[in-house]
Amino acid sequence: MLEITDVEAGYGPLPVLHGVSLRVVPGTITALVGPNGAGKTTLLRTVAGLVPVRAGAITLDGAALTRVPAHERPGRGVVLVPEGRRLFGDQTILDNLLLGASWRIRRDGLARVTAEAHALLARHAPALAPRARQHAAALSGGEQQLVAILRGLMAHPRVLLLDEPSLGLAPQRVGEMFALLQQIAAEGLAVLLVEQMVQQALRVASAAYVLDRGRIALAGAPAELLDHPELLAAYLGAEARA
Repeated sequence: MLEITDVEAGYGPLPVLHGVSLRVVPGTITALVGPNGAGKTTLLRTVAGLVPVRAGAITLDGAALTRVPAHERPGRGVVLVPEGRRLFGDQTILDNLLLGASWRIRRDGLARVTAEAHALLARHAPALAPRARQHAAALSGGEQQLVAILRGLMAHPRVLLLDEPSLGLAPQRVGEMFALLQQIAAEGLAVLLVEQMVQQALRVASAAYVLDRGRIALAGAPAELLDHPELLAAYLGAEARA
């Protein structure tokens, strides 16, 4: 289980997170929603080690992560799928997947990791499996997002951090993406999801937190928040109805 306890973080002299606490349980999706500028991306980047913790603690299954460098966190089980997908367009689908497992190649060998990448495509993206040698730049936005998620899975994470995965996707692709997240969570992965499509995120989540101005403003079962849209609207406005 990922535990974030009283975390404060920010950029330079600018504080962004103020005593944030939350939990992400294996086998579930935890939704983190809030207005623009609330600090959601900063929280994900802090868990990933890209923003230093000024106070508080981050642990995974009781092991401290707070001072672990960012480049070591995938090996500890924490992987970030950033907003905007961030694929290498001039590299193939397969190459992008192998980059997600770069820290494992020396340990497990290139042949084994490559076979695993092909198996992952066949399982979760059968339409892309025959196109593994195609450059990522030629893919649609939905296909690129799928590859970005699979690249994260190649690191064998215990916690997957997703930042706005539905951004720029067609409605059909959004549904497919949420279905994939439900599937991988059901297999035991802990998923922390930052998402602009609030209603959809709450429908697939087992727990939900609303972040507002760097603080947790609401927390509870997603069904409770969906049953009280006025609470969401108070913090999210139009985003609560997206």
